[in-house]
Amino acid sequence: MFVLLARSQGGVGFIFLAAASGLMIYWVREVRLMARSDERKMAKEIEQKDWVYDLIKDNDEMVFVAEVPGPEDQISVRLTGGLLRIKGGQNFTRDVPLELTQEMDISDYKYRNGVLTVKIQKI
Repeated sequence: MFVLLARSQGGVGFIFLAAASGLMIYWVREVRLMARSDERKMAKEIEQKDWVYDLIKDNDEMVFVAEVPGPEDQISVRLTGGLLRIKGGQNFTRDVPLELTQEMDISDYKYRNGVLTVKIQKI
């Protein structure tokens, strides 16, 4: 850039230098924004993978226990085709695959102090 500035006479060189500097600043900001959004996506994926639950199996019954965020009126539990779908507050949604050998359905579920307990029994 300084070569162009030295060869040119008058204010044209300074205009080129200002334009090049402005473009450089713009692209550095864009690259930083892209890096931040990638970090947020990765953090969200890691957060989803860290969700832990307990599944206690018996011959005629399963008991599912997990922490679910949100108030009680936002908690929703559904069992469809071997998949337990749990919805809670703060856009929380998780699908848990279950190995159902017989026809089973949710017999009872309770939500207290952020802990969801679901009983699944043989029909």
